[in-house]
Formats: sequence, structure tokens, C-alpha cells
Amino acid sequence: MTKYQTVGKNVGAGAANSLLKEFFVDGLKDIYYAEKQIAKTLPKMKKAATSEELKQAFESHTTMTEQQIERLEQVFELIGEKAKGKTCEAIEGIIKEGEGIIADTDKNTATRDVGLIFAAQKVEHYEISTYGGLAQLAETLGLSQAAQLLHTTLEEEKQTDLLLTGIAENNVNYEALEEKA
Repeated sequence: MTKYQTVGKNVGAGAANSLLKEFFVDGLKDIYYAEKQIAKTLPKMKKAATSEELKQAFESHTTMTEQQIERLEQVFELIGEKAKGKTCEAIEGIIKEGEGIIADTDKNTATRDVGLIFAAQKVEHYEISTYGGLAQLAETLGLSQAAQLLHTTLEEEKQTDLLLTGIAENNVNYEALEEKA
């Protein structure tokens, strides 16, 4: 139970058949699709990166994303739904923007790495907001095991965002500052 959750006789009362549960399942389908797309995109980002630290971050996050997909499949199973995705237009747009950054920046530059970090953090922020909302809905619906799994992923996404910020602040941004136009 989070510090914002209230305990009452109605917590979870609508879990079986409600509009809120339908909304929750729809959100799960959206992020499931998004995670699958992210898993396909991260290797491309790794290949485009110059910094070894950034390459390693993308590689580690690919493994983590695969674990997050499995965790989402567990959530679907817990609620008696088939794990399937629904096109997530938000992630499609963010990925397209990231592909544009790769196309519009010079290979083997720290400036490209700065752009890749921007793109990756946009993905992380989308995931953080989505998992935060889904975890809270799971708690409201009385789906404590699902909420716990979603909170685990939420914390991983927050840590990845902090890692990317550190790479930018400690190295890549300053290296890009030295590059001539």
C-alpha cells in the first residue's frame, strides 16, 4: 500500500467487471506493445552510439526490457487476460523522432550521443508515467501482485533515467561541447 492509498471497503470492488479495469487492461496492452518496440530499437541505438558507456547502458537496458516484457506477461496472467499489445502511437512517435536524430547527426560524434540520450530519456519518461499510473490503478483495483510487479518496473525505469542523466552530465555533453560544427 502506498502512502496515498486509502483503505476502505470499496478498494478493489470494481476489479472484476468495470470500466476502470477495461482502462487498466487497455493501458497494459499499450505498454506491452511499447516495450516490444523498445526492445527492437535499443540495439539500433547501441549501434549508433559512440560512447562505450552509452553503448553498455543500451545493452543493459535491452536485457532489462526483455525482463519487463516477461513481467508484463505475468501481470496479464494474474488478471486472466491474454498478453497482447495494441499500437502505442506515443512510442511510435518517440521512436521515429529517435531515428531522425540518428539520421540528422554525424556518425561517431558525441553530439549524436547527446541526441540518443535525449531520445532514450523521452522513452523513459513515457514509461515512468505509464507504469506509475498502471501501478496505482492496480492498487485501486485490489490487484496487489500486479501492482507490485508494475512498481518493480517503474523503479527500474527511474534508475535507467538517472543513469542516462549521469552519462550526459559526466561525459557526453562536455565531449559534444568540444566538437566543431
